[in-house]
Amino acid sequence: MVSLCPFTFSHLSIQPVYPTVNVLQGNPVTLSCLYNGSTSTDSLLWYRQYSRSSPQFVYLVGEAKFEQKAEPLVPGVSAVVNEKKNRSTTSRTSTELSITKATLTDSALYYCALRVVAQ
Repeated sequence: MVSLCPFTFSHLSIQPVYPTVNVLQGNPVTLSCLYNGSTSTDSLLWYRQYSRSSPQFVYLVGEAKFEQKAEPLVPGVSAVVNEKKNRSTTSRTSTELSITKATLTDSALYYCALRVVAQ
């Protein structure tokens, strides 16, 4: 089981599509978060936290196809950003963290975070 936590600050927000996701060992799983912000400058980060431990960095991804992976690498993990433009000036964007084959060590609390770059 994995869980995600929402965050809101001023006009920016990031929240999980599903707060809890259950997956059988060996199956793929995708965790998704929606956010509103500037997709050209902001970065989205993924962390995971085991019980009684500090959060650990897993993946950073930006709209400009920039990626940074955890060291040591978390096997079978990838992330993407998907932008959805509306007719208005606002856009709603999602980020997804995919695990190709879930294992018991993937059972944790996952955080999707938004790193905002001041303009």
